[in-house]
Amino acid sequence: MRSLILAALLLGTAAAAQPAANREAAYDAQISSADQMAWLKTMAAGPNHLGSPHNQANAALIEKMFREWGWQVKRADYQVLYPAPVSTALALVGPVAKTLGGQEPGIPQDATSNSLAGALPPYVAFQGDGDVTAPVVYVNYGLPADYEALARRGISVKGKIVIARYGAGWRGLKPKLAQEQGAIGCLIYSDPQQDGYGSADTYPNGGGRPPAGVQRGSVLDMITYPGDPLTPGVGATKDAKRLTRETAPTVLKIPTLPISYADATEILSRLKGAPVPNDWRGGLPFHYRFGGDDSVQVHLKVQSEWSLKTISNVIATLPGSSKKDEWIVRGNHYDGWVFGASDPLSGEVAMMSEAKGLGALWKSGWRPKRSIVYASWDGEEPGLLGSTEWVEEHIAELRQKAVVYINSDSNGRGFLGVDGSGQFTALIGKAAADVKDPQTGASVADRWRAGVRAKAFDGLRGNPAALAAAELAADQPMDALGSGSDYTAFIHHAGVSSINIGFGGESESAGSYHSIYDSYDHFVRWDDPGLVYGAVLSKVAGRMVMRLADADALPVRFGPVAGAARSYFGEIKTLIDNRRREDDKRAALSADIYRLGSDPRDPLGPPPPKTPTPALDLAVLDAAITRLDGAAKAFDAAIAAKEGSLTPAQTTALNGKLRDIEQTLLSPSGLPFRPWFRNILYAPGRFTGYGSKTLPGLREAVEERRFDDATREAGIAAKALGDYADRLNEAAGLLK
Repeated sequence: MRSLILAALLLGTAAAAQPAANREAAYDAQISSADQMAWLKTMAAGPNHLGSPHNQANAALIEKMFREWGWQVKRADYQVLYPAPVSTALALVGPVAKTLGGQEPGIPQDATSNSLAGALPPYVAFQGDGDVTAPVVYVNYGLPADYEALARRGISVKGKIVIARYGAGWRGLKPKLAQEQGAIGCLIYSDPQQDGYGSADTYPNGGGRPPAGVQRGSVLDMITYPGDPLTPGVGATKDAKRLTRETAPTVLKIPTLPISYADATEILSRLKGAPVPNDWRGGLPFHYRFGGDDSVQVHLKVQSEWSLKTISNVIATLPGSSKKDEWIVRGNHYDGWVFGASDPLSGEVAMMSEAKGLGALWKSGWRPKRSIVYASWDGEEPGLLGSTEWVEEHIAELRQKAVVYINSDSNGRGFLGVDGSGQFTALIGKAAADVKDPQTGASVADRWRAGVRAKAFDGLRGNPAALAAAELAADQPMDALGSGSDYTAFIHHAGVSSINIGFGGESESAGSYHSIYDSYDHFVRWDDPGLVYGAVLSKVAGRMVMRLADADALPVRFGPVAGAARSYFGEIKTLIDNRRREDDKRAALSADIYRLGSDPRDPLGPPPPKTPTPALDLAVLDAAITRLDGAAKAFDAAIAAKEGSLTPAQTTALNGKLRDIEQTLLSPSGLPFRPWFRNILYAPGRFTGYGSKTLPGLREAVEERRFDDATREAGIAAKALGDYADRLNEAAGLLK
């Protein structure tokens, strides 16, 4: 017995002391596409919406497996407002009577699509219940520019039901803006130009959305704040103080339904009125018109059951050894709209592979220096509920301990995509260089570079920074984070540096998105056959986690952050210059010129008057970015010179300066109109939703012609970037 114990101790000591390359090879040996295929088939076998029995079974399965792999596991439960659909109704009542809507039909080649007991019908969460009948107006994407185009034609949506197509901006903006314009109902459909036969053969012959496919989703006003609408800024624990549903600003007021393009055809093909502009036309086989008269009327009814529901995050930890109170946090959600094979379970099973591999290393004796926290989030789809409530409850501890949050969501086939805090650019580049792309045998990093260069001149891609990096064989630049997944509360509210990672570009999952066809059969046929890229995601993300957890000094370089800030500022200066020239030319146009310059059958009035763009004094922000650039260069040079020779005291002090540096980017007052969002460098756009806006306070003030706000926001951004530069200078001083 003593000899067996001694052998086990020696094995554990050897595992703990093995070189990082050997440890990563041992980790890779645990990563299995076959595992992921089996988990995906099990976890996508039933409806996985918030509160469903199958979603709860998946949570229990995740918890059980993490425990078996050696992790310390606990649940983090919250009580959140969630409107479960009771009934939905949609019918064309004029010029003919026809029932529309309802559950999508199953497909013989897709097993789960024919097993819909307990599945949600097509609906959107957090719309307003109601029962309305009214004429219909087609509003294109339903964004501000579209309503301006309608106003120039004298078309009002007041008292009408609008129909908008998905795309160009986040779905929740469409009913929000419609209700602000006086509409009493909203329909949103997936035009085949975007994700149906315009992009791919339709399922089951390809991955494109079939005619009856519907994109569910949330229309919670997450641009104001995500998470439980009743507990903004605090965790939705049992005893939390709550708003009422009526006073919650993120719950919409008008009934809204998503519909298929088959049903949209029944409405749009009958609309009268003037033809729409060319860029309003989708892929349906008829001439699109505005509508708005009484000839086409629709009945829309939505009723939900509004009550508090329990969501359950699964939180697993491998405690750190020497730096236990520094956390590397990794997350993916596990709830879906129906089966959720692509979104989110393709990312979840990849993360589970990571947990299995890290657990095997733990059992063999490895002890990471920093604590590793893996989170499987619940309630992401209705409004980033699980992650937001966890961050809001633990925000003080996260600000003290979290080094980085690494997120994934859907995963697919093709090229690596990364977004987030730029100081980790080199870390990701090295991890990607050490993992092979399964289709080509090149490294993930080299395939990304080849893809950017090969597509740079064919009109498919046009990112100058990415092309320059690829041509120089440099690391892949990181795009700014907007919203739409669980990193949102970490980076935009708590100030925790964040990374979002995944593969794609060659998948056909867009046509299954948020429908009953987001299934195991669809995913393994059209998105990631064999889940080979699931394994690649596990290997890249796992390397990032291990290298961050075991680094003495955090592996960060700040040149990319300063370069991005300079680039963002340059874009805004160009915007201002272009706007001033346009404003001067617009001022010379009379109403008569607009009358003469438009088609008499589609007369256009002048656009609404716009406040002329002044010459803005942004010198304070320019100076702050110059300071940041100098501080970043000085730090990066100093840390490179000290590579491998830092004393323990220097390392500890350096980590203390850099771990929470993202928090210096938080605005004390938050962004205009949405103070929950506080990061001055990036945020989801007020009128894009998922898409990011960089230097958002300043940029959006210029775009929206709030010029007093622009000057103030430039000063706030300058102060934050100056504080960031000061922190870097202090860190560089520690290296002397």
